[in-house]
Amino acid sequence: MNDDNALSRRNLVAGLGASLAAGSAALGQSASTTMNAAQPLEDPTSEYPKPPYTSPFQPWPGLASKMVPPPDHGEKSYKGSGRLAGRKALITGGDSGMGRAAAIAYAREGADVAINYLPAEEPDAQEVIALIKAAGCKGVSIPGDLRSEQFCNELVAKAVSSLGGLDIVVSNAGRQHQVESILDLTTELFDWTMKTNIYAPFWIIKAALPHLKPGSCIIGTTSEQAYDPSPNLYDYAQTKAATMNYVKSLAKQLGPKGIRVNGVAPGPIYTPLQISGGATEEKWHNFGKDYPLGRAGQPAELASIYVQLAAADASYTTGNIYGAGGGKGQP
Repeated sequence: MNDDNALSRRNLVAGLGASLAAGSAALGQSASTTMNAAQPLEDPTSEYPKPPYTSPFQPWPGLASKMVPPPDHGEKSYKGSGRLAGRKALITGGDSGMGRAAAIAYAREGADVAINYLPAEEPDAQEVIALIKAAGCKGVSIPGDLRSEQFCNELVAKAVSSLGGLDIVVSNAGRQHQVESILDLTTELFDWTMKTNIYAPFWIIKAALPHLKPGSCIIGTTSEQAYDPSPNLYDYAQTKAATMNYVKSLAKQLGPKGIRVNGVAPGPIYTPLQISGGATEEKWHNFGKDYPLGRAGQPAELASIYVQLAAADASYTTGNIYGAGGGKGQP
């Protein structure tokens, strides 16, 4: 090797070394920047209000906007990253609770969203619609009572027409009223729970299926009550066990069609359901106190679960129940 070649080789090696060093420095700086931008750790036992809860009871169905303090649905905290861009979702019970958290998260992930709710819940629903539109997505409000098969069919038709299609169905709306003894549970109340929690998902899913293409998904909201029922929620707990069961059954039926079906099973969550007949005053004041995290959960803490179950990268997840039980609930 002559001197010129040796020099050229030394220069080349030196240049490569400098480039690698610069690249490493840049990567290190990038990693450092990312770490500096990372959110601080939050202690889940103190991140949200703890019992005793003092928000006053309301007539059914109750409004989240009148709760003190109001629940956190992710209005200020949820940040999207386009995971559901272009998707079209129908969410029942989208005015408050987990349905509202899902609606906000879906919109911030890029999905157009139609929400259903009872007419009495219009004030809460309009807040949700405003948040969906603020995220740059289409928000459609469709009030009505799910105990009517005709309305459930109309609900799906309106959602499809307004959104230009449908590929996510979140059956979340639920009726819960605590009754201490089965002797005091009237047929009217029993029927109300069954129609809302079991019949309505059946009617809605049946109406939606012709519109769902491969890659679409159905998500049901079950509960820890499906696994460990409370004595005063005889009818409600049955319906949540049935929800868990239909998720697993439909997943097997619709899997070959490329449609995924999953469920979410919350523990005690801070929503109007509890203060409008779903819990006794004593239980409400201590709601979630005996759980390992020492408090009730907030709807915002389940938003990412609904997003994950709807996202394309969960393509092998079907027939599963995702829990958020504060350390005590199943699964």
